[in-house]
Amino acid sequence: MKQHSQDDAAIAEAVRNALGSRSLVMVGLMGCGKSSVGRRLATRLGMPFVDTDDEIERVAGKSITDIFSDWGETEFRNGERRVIARLLGAGPQVLATGGGAFVNPETRENIKAHGISIWLKAELPVLMRRVAKRDHRPLLKTGDPEATMRKLMDARYPIYAEADVVVESRDVAHEVIVTDVIEALRSSGALAPAAAV
Repeated sequence: MKQHSQDDAAIAEAVRNALGSRSLVMVGLMGCGKSSVGRRLATRLGMPFVDTDDEIERVAGKSITDIFSDWGETEFRNGERRVIARLLGAGPQVLATGGGAFVNPETRENIKAHGISIWLKAELPVLMRRVAKRDHRPLLKTGDPEATMRKLMDARYPIYAEADVVVESRDVAHEVIVTDVIEALRSSGALAPAAAV
């Protein structure tokens, strides 16, 4: 296993210090790697990791699929908005959000105020290969999942483009994407101290 050098430790400390009380918030479509990359990013930076979908399921006492079928998407989005607002107030961490979270204007403003958003941008074939491996995505339970995904890309990519940092999610080792995220954070100016609100 590759050992991280003292440089890596210094970079992690610099990123943590620059964040202050803000969180790093992973955004993007299902299958782009928010949870898998986010978890590894948190480990690399020595920060807590929270998957907002897991937290929503914990609070609701049921799966995302069951929330969608029992209460509908609107109620799910309301719960998601509340959970993310609470988590953003809990200090620095890496948050992996659901694909629709950043689309909500209130959540987007909350993330801008209390976090740094990182869009893992992926091409359609990459997303489709990844989501085909698991059958738990309520929005893809349609006759034509690829057409649904394309429609989601058309609707959401212009909004995701408002993220502070954009990193291409592609078929390489997750650690490569983690390094890309850290480099993008350092080179983009996103880590500059947050303006007083």
